[in-house]
Amino acid sequence: MKVTSAEFVKSAFERSHWVVDGRPEIAFLGRSNVGKSSLINSLLLRKGLARTSNTPGRTQSINFFLINGGQSVTPEHPVAIAPGSDKRGFLFADLPGYGYAKVSKTMRSDWGKMAEEYLADRQELALCIQLIDSRHAPTPLDIQLNDWLKHHEKPFIVVATKADKSSKTELAKSLKLAKSVLTDSRILTYSATKVHGREEVWSEILQAISKS
Repeated sequence: MKVTSAEFVKSAFERSHWVVDGRPEIAFLGRSNVGKSSLINSLLLRKGLARTSNTPGRTQSINFFLINGGQSVTPEHPVAIAPGSDKRGFLFADLPGYGYAKVSKTMRSDWGKMAEEYLADRQELALCIQLIDSRHAPTPLDIQLNDWLKHHEKPFIVVATKADKSSKTELAKSLKLAKSVLTDSRILTYSATKVHGREEVWSEILQAISKS
């Protein structure tokens, strides 16, 4: 996949802040510190576009990125796209991480409501990419999200991050366990450090966009 342009569009803290230009969207979901920002930067071959943080749970917004597109339309900049014209490009939506124990219960609840509202109602959503840590068994929250995606028949894949941190034998065991828990899920492995798995993930993204 050739990325000709990639830019941060905006952070959305509530529904009224969502991008409104009708382009297909790819949502990235996962618990805090699973490596969402690193994966997005790796997919786009852009260092620092999606900001990583040393403090898990800090991101409280849905962050939108425009890929291979022209000007994005937002409530603040309502530039209309002509009917019948090609809506160039697509969007990445980086959703808040979940499961970080040190944030308040209220904050965790707010994040969950925002993410569920987006996932349930977003018409432009072409694919959900659920991230899990390849070094550990899926958490109860990972399983809950996976079950929610399946129950609501959302198009999704699972990406096991940090695949370079384990030996081949350890990685194989972890994937076998993940597949036994996250049943009926397509699971790919990824290493942002070594850019392993990039083409496989892009293949899934492009297939999803072509169907939207």
